[in-house]
Parts: sequence; structure tokens; C-alpha cells
Amino acid sequence: MSDAHLSERELIEGPEPVHLSDEPIRLSNHHPGVDSGEDARPSRRRRIALGVALAVGLAGAAASGVVGWRIAEQKDTRLSTPQSVAGLTRDDSESARSTADYLRSGFAADIDLDYSFGTVYRTPAAGTADSPVLLFGGTALLWRPERDLDSLFGLMADETGRVAGLREVPAGRFGGVMKCGTTRGTEGFTVCGWADHGSAVMGMFPNRSVDDAAALFRKIREVIQTRG
Repeated sequence: MSDAHLSERELIEGPEPVHLSDEPIRLSNHHPGVDSGEDARPSRRRRIALGVALAVGLAGAAASGVVGWRIAEQKDTRLSTPQSVAGLTRDDSESARSTADYLRSGFAADIDLDYSFGTVYRTPAAGTADSPVLLFGGTALLWRPERDLDSLFGLMADETGRVAGLREVPAGRFGGVMKCGTTRGTEGFTVCGWADHGSAVMGMFPNRSVDDAAALFRKIREVIQTRG
């Protein structure tokens, strides 16, 4: 039998062709674009839940962006100890350097710093009551400046007695957080500190109120801190 005869018989005896119906094929009983009352409520709830999730996500992303921008702005900080600052003169005597180095070493032992310093400033005018200012601190990338600053105030309690009445004060144009409080005892004094994402500095201010010490601390910061 020739191949031609086989082909003709296969075509004749093969399965019957499939006839397509004029009716549309339905994959479910749910008509597209139409919600029953029972199905509409879950659908709306899903849309509301999705909207809330998106809003929360966008808020979180915005907050992360702000924090990231602040870290980038503040991380490259430099600190200096000029000869004079805010009407005060640096005390380079042996006793002042010894005190400043003691404070610097203690500070650097409590926080991992890229650079640390300690110095003493005094009022230069003759006949003026001696109110030295002791400064110590350093630079580092700080992820949570306020937490680190609070920890430093807590560590100071070992040397000076607990810092009481600790409160936040304006930090000035460099931002971050600045706080001041007072120590108790026979030689009580004001203690102030600032911290941002690039630096942390503490100041000790004998014979000055919290408000006076905070104002002087901001003036000192304007001179000794630079960025970029």
C-alpha cells in the first residue's frame, strides 16, 4: 500500500474536528468587573490595608532618608583647640595640660574615637574671678548621638558625682543634641555636652549657671568645630 493511500485513510478515519462554541469560555462563576456584596467587602479591606502599608513604608523610607542625609552631613567633623576662643585663653601650663590629658584619656577609654583632645581655657582679664573651662572630647562616626551623650553623662558620675537636673538646651547651628546639668557637692559645677553624628564633646564650667554655661558652650562650639 502506498504512502498516499495511508494518508487518505488517516484523514478519513481520524478524530472528528473540535467545534468551538459561540458562547464565551468561563473560568469561574465570578464575572469580571462585578463584585458580589460578600466579595466586595474583603476587596475593599485589602485595598485599605495595602494603602496603609504603603503609607507606613513611605514614611519609613522618608525617615531613613532624613537620617541618612544627616549622617552624611555631620560625619566629617573636625575639632581644634585654638589659642583663644569666646573671650577665653588656652592654658598651656603643666598643671592644665596634665588635667586636660587626664580628662581626654578617660573620655577616649569610654568611646571609640578617631581623634580625641583635652584642654583648659581661662579668663585672661586681670582681676576677673577665675572660672576655667575644661573641654574634652573627640570625633567619631556616632550612629545614635543622644544615647552616646547620655552614656557619657552617666560615666561622669564616677568622678564628679551624679549630674543632676540634666536637660536639653539649644545646640546651635551645628545641630545634634546638647544637654547641661549640675553636679552636687562642695565644689559643684555645671557640666554640658554635645553630640552629633561626627563628634562628642564635654565641658565643665565651675562658677557658672546652666544657662550661662550653655551659652558659652555654644560660642566655643562655633569656633572649635568645622565640617567637610
